[in-house]
Amino acid sequence: MRMLGKREDAEDVLQEAFADAFGRIKEFRFESTFGYWIKQITINKCVSALRKKHIDFQEAEDWEAFETIAEELDTGYDPDIDLKVESVKKAMMQLADGSRTIFSLYLFEGYDHLEIAEILNISESTSKTQYMRARQKVKELLTQSSHEERG
Repeated sequence: MRMLGKREDAEDVLQEAFADAFGRIKEFRFESTFGYWIKQITINKCVSALRKKHIDFQEAEDWEAFETIAEELDTGYDPDIDLKVESVKKAMMQLADGSRTIFSLYLFEGYDHLEIAEILNISESTSKTQYMRARQKVKELLTQSSHEERG
């Protein structure tokens, strides 16, 4: 759901992932946990579904802009932002598909930018830039939501 944005799409991909996993059960080599193996299949199915939708992962052209965004975001905790899980999820769902995918893979699934780049067939700098832009947008949405609740 975090990667695809729509419940129906997530349900379809999950069903495909489980069918694929059970169809390939003999390929499982116990080199990782079964849960991790299914998670990898599911993420790959999500990425395939996004590619079919022709999701645009914008290439990083201005590395200096990325560094500026990174510096701005590393300023620490902001007490004006509501960081409840549901608020973050709601804000995340407002991101464009490509940004939401990278945001989810990095923040929730624990992949680093090199791994994300390999999974999505993009450059590492594109992954970093998309993540920083997504993080900035989520921060803006959370700030806006917090101000609206107080106002």
